[in-house]
Amino acid sequence: MSEPAPYTLKDTEVWTIRAPKLERSYQLYVSLPESYREGGRRYPLLFVTDADYAFPLVRSIAGRVGRRGRDLEDFILIGISHAVGDTPEFSRRRDYTPTPSRLEKRSDMPGRKPVFGEAEAFRLFLNDDVFPFIAKTYRVDMSRKIYAGHSYGGLFGLHVLLTDPKMFSHYILGSPSLWFDQRVMFKREQDYAEAHADLPANLFLAIGSFETVNKDANNPRYSRNLDMIGDLQAFEKALKGRNYPGLKLKSEIIPDEDHLSVFPAVITHGLQWALSVRR
Repeated sequence: MSEPAPYTLKDTEVWTIRAPKLERSYQLYVSLPESYREGGRRYPLLFVTDADYAFPLVRSIAGRVGRRGRDLEDFILIGISHAVGDTPEFSRRRDYTPTPSRLEKRSDMPGRKPVFGEAEAFRLFLNDDVFPFIAKTYRVDMSRKIYAGHSYGGLFGLHVLLTDPKMFSHYILGSPSLWFDQRVMFKREQDYAEAHADLPANLFLAIGSFETVNKDANNPRYSRNLDMIGDLQAFEKALKGRNYPGLKLKSEIIPDEDHLSVFPAVITHGLQWALSVRR
């Protein structure tokens, strides 16, 4: 019997790209639709963070739900890995959070203190280094870039939205960590509103029905102390209250899902929202 070989996902590629200003590297996981080899069309892009988990999951869901371009438009999927050499927890705490955290937390990397608050530096890496690389390497429609992230990834998406909303055409944000740093994103939203008359973006917000506190239910799937549903509803209310002419917002509470189980449903509904083939 021969030695086992690693399993490789068909029509995928992996690139290592240096972030010179951050002095570290990331991997880009790329999944091309079957139709990519057939002609000269350009494709919309879907970028996902936490790629080790999200990339194979989103790729599989898109293949099943999309039915080879019949129900969803074909698109190119780009997964952005955690920093090479860092643990997922260390990397995502640093790269996806908008401010230094006041929380005292231990690092899961011995000898390195936990770092928070480099979301803007990571956003600039995507904009200045990743986007040009993808644009020159693949046939893409750079006017149709979709972002999808969950938890801290959703928080990062809100940072991008309130910093440069046109950086992506659509935002699919699941269970964003609005609690972070004493709900700092609510202050960021207020600051944005005071400085801008419009928020030109397509935004899909989704969260699981168990992501709230319900001590009477005696069900461990409910959150112990974070009312993330309440935070999401308050944030949505604030955005809608601004009456931005260019903001198209949809939100959803997904039944029978908790913080750890909800993302497959978020991405399924988000893809149908952003890339559904109109009949």
